[in-house]
Amino acid sequence: MISYIDKENKFTELFDPKTGFYIRSGIIANGKDTGIDPFMRNFPQLVDVGIMGCCKHGQSGLCLKSGIQCYQNGLNTKKNNITVENFKNIVWQCKGKVFQFALGGRGDADQHENFEEILKLCRENGIVPNFTTSGLGISEQKAKICKEYTGAVAVSWYRAPHTEQAIKLLLQAGVKTNIHYVLGNNTIEEALDRLIHHDFPEKINAVIFLLHKPVGMGKNDNVLKAGDPKVRRFFDIIDNGKFDFKIGFDSCSCAGIINFAPGIDHNSIDYCEGARFSCYIDAQMNMMPCSFANDDSEWYINLQDYTIQDAWNSKTFDKFRNYLRNACAECKDKEYCGGGCPILSGITLCERKERK
Repeated sequence: MISYIDKENKFTELFDPKTGFYIRSGIIANGKDTGIDPFMRNFPQLVDVGIMGCCKHGQSGLCLKSGIQCYQNGLNTKKNNITVENFKNIVWQCKGKVFQFALGGRGDADQHENFEEILKLCRENGIVPNFTTSGLGISEQKAKICKEYTGAVAVSWYRAPHTEQAIKLLLQAGVKTNIHYVLGNNTIEEALDRLIHHDFPEKINAVIFLLHKPVGMGKNDNVLKAGDPKVRRFFDIIDNGKFDFKIGFDSCSCAGIINFAPGIDHNSIDYCEGARFSCYIDAQMNMMPCSFANDDSEWYINLQDYTIQDAWNSKTFDKFRNYLRNACAECKDKEYCGGGCPILSGITLCERKERK
């Protein structure tokens, strides 16, 4: 078990690198836990590192064929992958402060030319690497590497034979394996059907539902709306169903959980962690509060010129936090929702009159 004490924000964290168990105290005052959640950390706890600058599968149109509109615009954008030296620089700055890296970017992290070396660098410096993949490049050898170094691997639900084959290979190697399911207007009916009929692969650890975002190749007409009966039905099934695997959500889904799943304990969710507990660094060493800010350079701080700590303490990051501090001030559930997304307000599943 690893501990981290944030003296500035007055709380303590514990993390188990073997199981992924994480717990955070409330704000400590006079030696006691007040039960009040800290708003932020003095350094990110999780760093999303986009090690891929290009997508090797992009030209095949694999994402589009699967109903997924790549938010990184992998079909049309080609840049260099992160260098080992730049990755080392990130690792060294994060050592002893960051618990986990989420590896990704504009393509499958397992297709990086130095994939194993990158995973090894993380582990040697006390950081647990996890990543998401289309699964197209997963082999028995890659699965063994994942077992040795990663905490978990998420396979994007691409509705293709290679998806289930990748899940099979990872499970056979003993890797904690999740499914990442992008939830939009074009996929929610399938999600309902699979949940009702228990039609996800056996022995997976969890299905994580991620809201579709209109970023990159993502279209606005695929964004779910709070008034859609299918959205209410979806959360009702989650709220009342029993499954052989865990169910998870990205923090962008908090408003939907609060509004439509009353049986889920609000203390089990955390709203947008961007610039509060996490950040994104792309392959060109631009650091931003969230990976969905990659369309807008106003959020970029280049780490060739500044340190991660400088970026974290910057006015740019504080601008992002101020939205979360000030949005929906009159809502009784603001402490659990944070007002929704600071950069893509249209994805927030809320129609309350208090929403501002």
